[in-house]
Amino acid sequence: MILTITMNPSVDISYHLERLDLDTVNRVSEVVKTPGGKGLNVTRVLSELGDKVMASGCIGGTTGEYLTEHLDNSIKKCFFSISRDTRNCVAILHDGNQTEILEKGPMLDLDESEGFLNHFKIILKQADVVAISGSLPDGLEQDYYSRMIEIANTYHKKVVLDCSGKALEAVLASKNKPTVIKPNLEELSQLLGRSVSSDIEELKTVLNDDLFSGIEWIVVSLGSKGAFAKHHDTFYRVTIPKISVVNPVGSGDSTVAGISSALLHNESDEDLLTKANVLGMLNAQEKMTGHVNMANYDNLYKQIKVEEV
Repeated sequence: MILTITMNPSVDISYHLERLDLDTVNRVSEVVKTPGGKGLNVTRVLSELGDKVMASGCIGGTTGEYLTEHLDNSIKKCFFSISRDTRNCVAILHDGNQTEILEKGPMLDLDESEGFLNHFKIILKQADVVAISGSLPDGLEQDYYSRMIEIANTYHKKVVLDCSGKALEAVLASKNKPTVIKPNLEELSQLLGRSVSSDIEELKTVLNDDLFSGIEWIVVSLGSKGAFAKHHDTFYRVTIPKISVVNPVGSGDSTVAGISSALLHNESDEDLLTKANVLGMLNAQEKMTGHVNMANYDNLYKQIKVEEV
């Protein structure tokens, strides 16, 4: 089973407008509400893929109740209750644009912070792979993911970490390493304090930096150019076909789902990278975030090229 962690989930609300007029009333004809947050996008894709998945994180209030009620019944729900309300995140689709209004989310107190770690220890025993995604809510120290990874490593669980900024820096500085990280070029540049290009030789040098020592897999998203990966001391270039993109939001999360699934099933390096990229592309072809049409899976799978470089 795969355990997904979303520490700062949301109810995502999409308002569809022909145009957005400021400083007046806008009436919405179409409203879509879905359980949101990077980890829950991972969860949905894993469920659609047919893997056993358990979703956890911190939820509170009526928005938290709405979130759990609207996750598919095939998903095992093991959330930790907190006193403050889960956030809403609003996307206004208008004039061919998308304007987002994102709530910061609840603050967790010390009891809730320690309480979730105890909760995590209990539910972790049911899982083989842990996928941790997204930002930390207020009240949690930047090394919180490092503490979670330490617990997972104690129980010999594989960990896929998809986060950025200070939380990722804390993990890289810690002795507690995840199995996989999935940065993009921008995040690599931020970590190293200099611009990083998609040049293969440069990426080899970058991923051999001591900063990433102890991490088994580093999978770098290159957008339409595919991906570049390092597994132990072996490097791979992934080439993907050109597709018609409908909504790229959530494609990184779908890629995390593919990585997690491949780890669960002990798939080969080539199969892991192919599955991960296919799911990312399938998400980009759909209007809904964190959703894949598995009917198109085999066709795309045959078009992915993974080569050792």
